[in-house]
Amino acid sequence: MSDQTSRSRHSTNIDPNVGLNPIFVQAGEATELPKFKLPESMSAPATAYQIVHDEAILDGNSRLNLATFVGTWMDDYARKLYLESADKNMIDKDEYPATAAIEDRCWRILADLWHVPDVNDTIGTSTIGSSEACMLGGLALKRLWQEKRKAEGKPYDKPNLIMSAAVQVVWEKFCNYWDVEARYVPVTPDHLTLDGYNLENYVDENTIGVVSILGQTFTGLYDDAVAISKKLDEIQAKTGLDVKIHIDGASGAMVAPFCQPDLVWDFKLDRVNSISTSGHKYGLVYPGVGWVVWRSTKVMPESLVFHVSYLGGDMPTLALNFSRPGAQVLLQYYQFIRLGFEGYREVQQNSIDVATFLSSEIEKLGPFELISKGDTIPVFAWVLKDGYTDKWSLYDLADRLRMKGWLVPAYPMADNMSDVVLQRIVVKLGMSHDLAVALLADIKAEVEKLDSLESPLPDEFATKSQFHH
Repeated sequence: MSDQTSRSRHSTNIDPNVGLNPIFVQAGEATELPKFKLPESMSAPATAYQIVHDEAILDGNSRLNLATFVGTWMDDYARKLYLESADKNMIDKDEYPATAAIEDRCWRILADLWHVPDVNDTIGTSTIGSSEACMLGGLALKRLWQEKRKAEGKPYDKPNLIMSAAVQVVWEKFCNYWDVEARYVPVTPDHLTLDGYNLENYVDENTIGVVSILGQTFTGLYDDAVAISKKLDEIQAKTGLDVKIHIDGASGAMVAPFCQPDLVWDFKLDRVNSISTSGHKYGLVYPGVGWVVWRSTKVMPESLVFHVSYLGGDMPTLALNFSRPGAQVLLQYYQFIRLGFEGYREVQQNSIDVATFLSSEIEKLGPFELISKGDTIPVFAWVLKDGYTDKWSLYDLADRLRMKGWLVPAYPMADNMSDVVLQRIVVKLGMSHDLAVALLADIKAEVEKLDSLESPLPDEFATKSQFHH
């Protein structure tokens, strides 16, 4: 072999005009870029893409993430629309009036779906997610209470909000950020949801409202809004205190209208002041978009609406965030007109059918006791039967399933039942019956492996797995 041939075979100076230029041998691929400061020089776009792409694939397959409530699948037309509108800023209603009009249509569609008394006398908005929507609902309750107390010449510095101990962490954040005392009603085996029991022990003149959850994060169970409302009626009859309800409908507000149409939970109840939901959960949109609607304009304090002069127009804004994506609002409208009422009913009912199939089959395996069945929102949870085994826990099963690609979380129940460990599955659009069968096969196989252990696995968690009735 000549020296010239040897040099040409080992040369790293690839002619940029030559079509064969494998991305993994380009300049930059053989080096490690700094992670916590900017590189000194530019990279080729293909190289930068490949680095980010390859690191992100370590996250795993989002379709197998049965922990998240957030949507992980939309069709090709939705993805096309997403790309076309990714540059739209929802706050800039003067520059994007069509997107602003679509936002208005979306929350009005929800107001109608949730039986608002007068569609011409209501107010709502899109948000980044249901957390922001909850914050706005809570702030309206606080401001209404404060304004009433001021008008009566009474102190208004010690507001409190009543909720189940099983609320999502957003309500803890709300109370922390806005100086509201959180009054948690304990969950017990007999009262896994907020159902009005002992509510009179928590309500006083400083109570700004009660939060009712339509689909608890822990179990998927619905709080009993009717029972809560009746108990508040009784409290008002005895004390004169008129306490309103915010429905945290993050998931259930986009399921119950279609699959449990006879359930009373929304603006049909006079005490319901506001309702929030996640468009990016069972609204079937990619993250992040949420919605909040108020019963009427009079229960939304004008002091929470800002009128901003922005880019040539007057911009009334009702939001904690300013700049936020408009694309997801368009995706929400796409889903509304693409699916309609019947389409949403079919999609959500299919998810419930898959969830109830999974829960019934998991119950048949033997080691598990169901806490919920997935017949409210398509979410269910189970515990390890008391005394079944001392060799493994639900945490061990979760670890084994993760090795197969499935994310099926195990976690302690809310305060007052934190010694109970649950395992939970969230079924969403994209979780087919075939995938459910594959998951069942993996659960069964891993349970058999765990049962065959000769000695207990190391106990990394002090909490128990049992659920005591």
